[in-house]
Amino acid sequence: MKIAVLSRAPQAYSTQRLRAAALQRGHTVKVLNTLRFAIDLTADEPDLHYRGRQLSDYDAILPRIGNSITYFGTAVVRQFEQMDVYTPNTANGISSARDKLRANQILSRHNIAMPPTAFVRNRADVRPAIERVGGAPVVIKLLEGTQGIGVILAPQVKVAEAIIETLHSTKQNVLIQKFISESRGRDIRALVVGDRVVAAMRRSAAGDEFRSNVHRGGSVEAVELDPIYERAAVRSAQIMGLRVAGVDMLEGDDGPLVMEVNSSPGLQGIETATKLDVAGAIIDYIAGQVAFPEIDVRQRLTVSTGYGVAELMVHGAVDLVGKTLGEAGLWERDITVLTLHRGVSVIPNPRKHVVLEADDRLFCFGKLDEMRSMVPERRRRRAKVRRLPRQPLSE
Repeated sequence: MKIAVLSRAPQAYSTQRLRAAALQRGHTVKVLNTLRFAIDLTADEPDLHYRGRQLSDYDAILPRIGNSITYFGTAVVRQFEQMDVYTPNTANGISSARDKLRANQILSRHNIAMPPTAFVRNRADVRPAIERVGGAPVVIKLLEGTQGIGVILAPQVKVAEAIIETLHSTKQNVLIQKFISESRGRDIRALVVGDRVVAAMRRSAAGDEFRSNVHRGGSVEAVELDPIYERAAVRSAQIMGLRVAGVDMLEGDDGPLVMEVNSSPGLQGIETATKLDVAGAIIDYIAGQVAFPEIDVRQRLTVSTGYGVAELMVHGAVDLVGKTLGEAGLWERDITVLTLHRGVSVIPNPRKHVVLEADDRLFCFGKLDEMRSMVPERRRRRAKVRRLPRQPLSE
């Protein structure tokens, strides 16, 4: 296998470990500076040039895209995708994970537990937003901060308002997030590769510091993850479209709270803490995918007009709960169920005798009109009525 590591820091620990792991396994590997690519859209087929020359063929790339070059870096990754070069992290996945607001929106849509979070722009909306997340103290985060930079703990509402107003005046966008006191300055970093966690560590903040990042002086220790934490990490990475990711979670009273999904996780801290060959696991996964690649059915399946793929939820007006797949009449409507998702379990190619349960998700291929007819009409959101306290009558 011939693989390119896209990195502007060839001497960095993570880059060196990935390169060494690839060479140790007999692969050909090059470290290529992401900014030295030129995207060629003039030819009949998508192409790339590197340092002024046409790029040779590669089987796979491993993007290590820094925060400062996200736009250009993801454009390069997207071009590799158009050239059918395998990448474990797609351009869309990297972009979505890099934008903290977009990542929170995507994860919350899929019922991933996270600290209560708000995003506002108008000064008048700041105090109500702080109240909605649970009141002071709150954590204020820059949308594009990294390594703990741009993360501020505001102990009081007035302090939070002043910080947010100052950041807004400098054209910075911020998130307002509940401070999870029970985490006690600790968090979990789970390194996800494919559909499993290959290593995990607990990071603890130093002294009075509430940020547990290693770059902030935090300490690390290996940890054996509870299955609920492992499932949350894997599912979060997959929802973001990432096959190699570092998922940061707080240890809440009710279980894991996902803070962030990192598309270019550092390897030094977690390999030091766990003594595991994380770089090797990443290279092995990529080699397996190059030999037998997964296909994004939604994007790659070419079908005739009127057919496509969709996800159907078993709830609402379509009364399928308690029926078998055969009784649901999907096949008669020219709809084939590819997978059935139940909680964290996946049933591939489910048979007609499988009984459907509430909140099952069916990933289907078939007639789009038929699948649309099975989706209940969207119910309007009912406005919340806030009762004001009764005012005493004036004398």
